Amino acid sequence: MRGKPIFVVRRTEEMLARLSEIEGELADPESRVEQQPAYAQNAFRAREDRPDIIVLIGLCTHLGCSPKYYGKIQPESFDANWQGGFFCPCHGSRFDLSGRVYRLVPAPTNLEVPPYFFESNEVLVVGLDSEVA
Repeated sequence: MRGKPIFVVRRTEEMLARLSEIEGELADPESRVEQQPAYAQNAFRAREDRPDIIVLIGLCTHLGCSPKYYGKIQPESFDANWQGGFFCPCHGSRFDLSGRVYRLVPAPTNLEVPPYFFESNEVLVVGLDSEVA
């Protein structure tokens, strides 16, 4: 993970509830392409014990630009029906609040979820799984 930006976002219950509403607009809603550890291959793309926290490598899977976080559900200049998530200004790729890529954008896959675990309620360790640590 060294040298790569890491995005850590705490999502609200409302944000988590909305994830299923846009699955039809996503290229890989079930995260079948391996861009995450097995424990994050779910709609939240997070550990089951902490679905509110998403940890992502902050590089677009198109050409490696860094997407910008737009967490609010509101119209944006790039999407009048924006449901929150990440937008890459370089070539227009869009990702939802779980880092899942929308269809018909340049990015071919979801944002990558690195290995991570919670050492405590206040400490997040990125780059290792708890089984390895």
